[in-house]
Amino acid sequence: MSDPDEEGKKKKKGICKVVNGTAVDVNVLSENRNSSTDPSFTKVSCDLGDTRMAALGTWPFSIPAVEKMKSLILKGQHSTDCIEEAITGIENDRETGHYIVGRGGYPNRDGLVQCDAAVMEGTPGRFGAVAALHGVGTPMAVARRVMERSTHSMLVGEGAVTFAKEQGFTLEDNESMMSPESSKAYQEFIEKNERCRGHDTLGLIALDLQGNITVGVSTSGAPFKSPGRVGDSPLPGCGLYADNMATTGDGDKIMCFCPSFHVVQLMKQGLSPASACQTVVNDIQRRIGMGVMFQFGLMAMNMKGDVGAASSVEFPYAFWRQGSNTVEQNIQLPLQE
Repeated sequence: MSDPDEEGKKKKKGICKVVNGTAVDVNVLSENRNSSTDPSFTKVSCDLGDTRMAALGTWPFSIPAVEKMKSLILKGQHSTDCIEEAITGIENDRETGHYIVGRGGYPNRDGLVQCDAAVMEGTPGRFGAVAALHGVGTPMAVARRVMERSTHSMLVGEGAVTFAKEQGFTLEDNESMMSPESSKAYQEFIEKNERCRGHDTLGLIALDLQGNITVGVSTSGAPFKSPGRVGDSPLPGCGLYADNMATTGDGDKIMCFCPSFHVVQLMKQGLSPASACQTVVNDIQRRIGMGVMFQFGLMAMNMKGDVGAASSVEFPYAFWRQGSNTVEQNIQLPLQE
């Protein structure tokens, strides 16, 4: 098995089929200050000598988002601003809805588009999330408001909708959240019980010039899910975690294993992002057995801007690192038992 840290230095051509989604796991602090605009905010000091600006995204459809993060990071923007702008650009585009993200995503069993999103900052470790949110084309923006303006860390369903309205977001009717493709797929589900295959999600990590690291995720959830269903994406430790390091993962079943938290702890112990991801995936494979292993991938970044990944399936991701002029693609091959 080749080392993703080394493979990440070379551009890989070819894109594999998108097969799964992204999970999020985050820690919470009670501060409600805006790290990018509040003059009273104190950054946690870190040694920037080895820090290299970087951006990382799940799946090939994240390439425009990683390009956007690269541009914003090079302009000196805060990592959280980069995450929000890059993710909301994808969320609000009906053309990318078939990747199960935001506007144009597939509705639940009752025909309602409900979205989950979460964001976490590594330094100071703040977190905000929404789940089963309907009527808002940019759920990531609402998740950030939860982080910065709510006394809570996660809001769901009608509570998330009420909060969004209080924060000035315009609620749209469900028809405006659908696309021709998602409407057709839902009709086929109702008439023929035909289901969409796969469960894709957008997960991004940004490391900025000042050494701030932020991870964010957004998904419209499993197609035709039960109303109110929340997957692993906005849950702490399952798919997203940031604590001077960050990781994001894929898979609807990973919430039982808290793999993102596990990866970050291994990186704190000195493992590279690639080795940490491989260790966690191998551990899960050993515990449940290869015969029943679900589709699952992890990607991670440390404070040096090193990236790595591991997966039970072919897992393409996009990344950029300071010193490179281009956003590159890598395909993480499945780990073998």
